[in-house]
Amino acid sequence: MKLAAIGSGAWGKNIVRTLHQLDALGAVAEAFPHLREQLAVDFPGLEIVPDFYGLLSRPDITAVTIATPAASHHRIAKACLLAGKDVFVEKPMTMASSEAQDLIDTAEASGRILMVGHLLLYKPAIQFIRDYLAARSLGRVFTMHQERMKLGKARAVENALWSLGVHDVAALLFIAGEVPNGVSFSGHCGLQSHIEDDTFLHMTFASGCTAHLHNSWLWPQDQRGLKVIGELGMLDYDEKTETVTLLKKRIDEGLNNVDDGSEVLFTAPPGFQALTAELQHFMDCVKTRSTPRSCGRNGLDVIKVLEAATPPAPAIHGLR
Repeated sequence: MKLAAIGSGAWGKNIVRTLHQLDALGAVAEAFPHLREQLAVDFPGLEIVPDFYGLLSRPDITAVTIATPAASHHRIAKACLLAGKDVFVEKPMTMASSEAQDLIDTAEASGRILMVGHLLLYKPAIQFIRDYLAARSLGRVFTMHQERMKLGKARAVENALWSLGVHDVAALLFIAGEVPNGVSFSGHCGLQSHIEDDTFLHMTFASGCTAHLHNSWLWPQDQRGLKVIGELGMLDYDEKTETVTLLKKRIDEGLNNVDDGSEVLFTAPPGFQALTAELQHFMDCVKTRSTPRSCGRNGLDVIKVLEAATPPAPAIHGLR
């Protein structure tokens, strides 16, 4: 199996490198000359083209990965699906739920695999948390609190939620095992008058659980993690160390505080690479014609949450 990577920028270069390591990289389409020059240095002999259109008729290219600016995802992914290619598209899947639904319909009509790059779903710690909660090991889940903040790259089109929080929303829906029945949002515009640098997303679920997400690219520390508060204890997922700790803390029926210490429940295997697992999963789905864990409908659920919270700026829809 040979794949074409469309886009080799900030995150796309990681996809290119990983596909090369998996011996699955057939070609790269990159619009920027300086990035093509760097690719030629890093991967001697690799086929590098300035646009993807010439790759669509190639029978040796069975699938593509797309890591281009988010506003271009719909246009590129649809062209690839219509050309008979299976598609892996980075997050966010699209910038509108109507576009996401169109990609799903196109993939189903053409019998193609459509997968969205929700990386957290391929981290074993997230799968562990989902299974742990499904087994009712924390009893009833009250709240989930996720954060992703750092001094990061400010965007001129999408806000911090659309830029940083897509993975987190996907993970929260995956862990909850349901879509929210209520969404609210608040944010602060500091650097630009119309783009929120610091955002808060709140979701409610029919099960009674609530989830809260804090994203910021204007933050002094790099903070990434998830806390789950249940009736029998609390989970603390540290994304940096890939560990899940059970905090045996709760408030009992008499409203007394209980603290029975803590226990590390899960640590990711040494050297585990989520991107490798994610792309290998995509290739396995292409081979077996199986539905990916982060399929198009999963991507649509995430876009619907983001859209309900904060519709993207009108300028986004002009970038095609």
